[in-house]
Amino acid sequence: MFRTSTSTAATSQSGELPASVAWHRPLLAVAAAMAVLAIVSSIGLVVDHREVTGLPLWTKPLKFALSIVIYSVTLAWLIGLVRRGRRLAWWAGTISAVLLLVEMVAIVGAAAGDTTSHFNVSTSFQAAIWGIMAVSIVTVWFAAMVVAALLVFGGRHGGAALGDRARTVAIRSGIVIAVIGMGLAFLMTSPTAAQLDNFQGIAGAHTVGLADGGPGIPVLGWSTVAGDLRIPHFVGMHALQLIPLAAVVLELLMKRMPILRPERTRVAIVITFTALYSGILLLLTWQALAGESIVRPSALTIIVATILYLSAAFAITMFLALGVRGRAQRGQKALSIAEPANSRSAGVL
Repeated sequence: MFRTSTSTAATSQSGELPASVAWHRPLLAVAAAMAVLAIVSSIGLVVDHREVTGLPLWTKPLKFALSIVIYSVTLAWLIGLVRRGRRLAWWAGTISAVLLLVEMVAIVGAAAGDTTSHFNVSTSFQAAIWGIMAVSIVTVWFAAMVVAALLVFGGRHGGAALGDRARTVAIRSGIVIAVIGMGLAFLMTSPTAAQLDNFQGIAGAHTVGLADGGPGIPVLGWSTVAGDLRIPHFVGMHALQLIPLAAVVLELLMKRMPILRPERTRVAIVITFTALYSGILLLLTWQALAGESIVRPSALTIIVATILYLSAAFAITMFLALGVRGRAQRGQKALSIAEPANSRSAGVL
């Protein structure tokens, strides 16, 4: 089983995606189960109109099911790319699969019991469930760090069969930022001052500045009137998909845009995108901790975000311009070499 689910795939030449990947099967099984749960939760939203903390009861199971589908599929793929430490990567993935299921059993069980799962220590039973959830997700976080280390390190050529340098930078950067994003969840686990003053069985919150359960963005539930730590947590976690996706998009575009064919141009763009992503993650974290709503940013937040986007756009424009210039110079050099050769050929004739 180990050999089947963790053997690495052969990697194609630069500019092409790996020909095949031996995906981590336990994580794929979890993803399939969560896809079914997402369908069930969607039905629950329609037929069950109960609410918890101001949101429909089945919103949280739906959100977590979809998130785990995306996370599990991505991690299953990344583990298949690991070259050195494959057994360790397989176990990290398998432990993650089991504990993600434990997490979802607790979340769905709380929804079925018409209560909240996270931060709930209202009874000894609920405190035990929350403790199990906390241990599970921390272990999943450490498992992600193990896979990240195997992808980033592992010898002279790195720990994975990642392909060209742009894709390598994207995958490694994506998982490192994702681990940081997962770690931001720890900011939600401490009881707030209001909870300490008037304890109601809840110790921890995702909203900053107000109590959980106020007005929020539909489905996502992110607060529209206060800071919300779920936003940087979400954005950070999904660097795991979005940054490698940016590299894949560049690889697809280079077939029609010769300017993107040089590997160093794509590497520079991926590094710029990674820097932008990191800056936005830092800004969103600061915004949440400041108690500022994502839909009502302050002037300072808007200015910093604008500087980040403009700086990235300028850098990418410069890299593309340098690529065009380099392409033109190589063309002129090739032409200058070809002209004397043509002259000598004409002289012989």
